[in-house]
Amino acid sequence: MKIAALTSGDGYFEDFEVGAIIRHARGKTVTEMDNVLITNMVMNTAHGHFNEDAMKKAAQGIFGQRVVFGGINLSMVIGLAAQDTAEQCLRELGMDKIRLLSPVFHGDTLYAYTEVLEKSEGDRSDAGVVRFRHYGVNQDDKLCVDAERTVLLKRKSYWSQR
Repeated sequence: MKIAALTSGDGYFEDFEVGAIIRHARGKTVTEMDNVLITNMVMNTAHGHFNEDAMKKAAQGIFGQRVVFGGINLSMVIGLAAQDTAEQCLRELGMDKIRLLSPVFHGDTLYAYTEVLEKSEGDRSDAGVVRFRHYGVNQDDKLCVDAERTVLLKRKSYWSQR
């Protein structure tokens, strides 16, 4: 298994090798603003995200504190991976198999990794299809986010001639 940290001008279809694992360079500490602002914007008003009192009481909150909305955790992991996997993206084709495995709390730091699962020819000569598995771990290396994403990426061989 190959481990690399891309974070460069690459990221074309040809640059990805099935089986490669990319450790993305940046991490992101989750702030209260991340949770409250975005969670409010999507109208997720669950006690688990907003009611510190309820989450501290054992009967209401199994974690003893508020948890960060899983959509935010997923977005952060995809965002951290984007510098390596989306710079040459022409189209997002799908995202599935999303799993939120461990709770994330304010102050936790997420780090992103990507495994290249599959490459295939696209329906056009200037691009190919790559399927990634993106996953995020916290500062304690607990797996928090796991998802698969399929993208249409530019071919370097085509676009460098332009």
